Amino acid sequence: MLWLTAIIWGFAFVAQRAGMEHIGPFLFNGLRFMLGSISLIPLIIWMKHKEKVREQIFTRNLMTGGLAAGLVLFAAASLQQAGMVYTTAGKAGFITGLYVILVPLLGLLVGQKTGTNLWIGAAVAVCGLFMLTFSGTFMIQKGDLLVLLSAFFWAIHVQLINSLVKKLPALPLSAMQFAVCGILSLAASVVFETTLQGGVYRAAIPLLYGGLLSVGVAYTLQVVAQRHVHPAYASIILSFETVFAVIGGWLILHESLTARNLAGCLLMLAGIVIVQVRSFRFRLPR
Repeated sequence: MLWLTAIIWGFAFVAQRAGMEHIGPFLFNGLRFMLGSISLIPLIIWMKHKEKVREQIFTRNLMTGGLAAGLVLFAAASLQQAGMVYTTAGKAGFITGLYVILVPLLGLLVGQKTGTNLWIGAAVAVCGLFMLTFSGTFMIQKGDLLVLLSAFFWAIHVQLINSLVKKLPALPLSAMQFAVCGILSLAASVVFETTLQGGVYRAAIPLLYGGLLSVGVAYTLQVVAQRHVHPAYASIILSFETVFAVIGGWLILHESLTARNLAGCLLMLAGIVIVQVRSFRFRLPR
């Protein structure tokens, strides 16, 4: 489930870039998350344990959990989407992948165990981020900074979902958080954006991919899968969305990276992997 989520999310960076050529980031997010929420309703009704789900669907805990998850999701998705106006899909994918290091760091605050390799991986990933985003001055670009900030909220979202799925039904929780995020995004669109006539129609295909697959399918797979996987290990699998983001940007948007950027990507990926390695064992050949 998590590997399929990573693939869908990776190519979603391409859809997000394509969609924002016609509509603003808030409207894009608002429509895709509302579409994702609506797409889950038939599945919730169809489920064999639907009576149990119906009883829990409007409980106080579910309302509170869905609202909290939706608020964090809104912050993460909005910062990421806004940042992608100023950066490439591939770079956004790799910078977003830093949340895999932030997840275990946040876990320290709630008593989750981690190893010293976390700090090694963090240092390597930061070096990679520098190489990926450095453009001749010691200043991170606007789009890169927004996407980096979104990574903090993605990390919070992973930890929050890990806590909520232990006591709440997965599908209603997903639908609730999508609806909250969608409503907030649409409200922000009304305040901050102006949409040209026909913009939504021209962004229909990216919206369908972003709403039905990236939101309705992938986010729900994440919620269900995290019932059985430690958040730090879930994050390493999800982080491979960065690889698929670069592949998608290259295949579909014809984006390219310099040798320095590619080296930065490799260092970030190395840092992501090092974080999840429990121990290093070196053996001399006999």
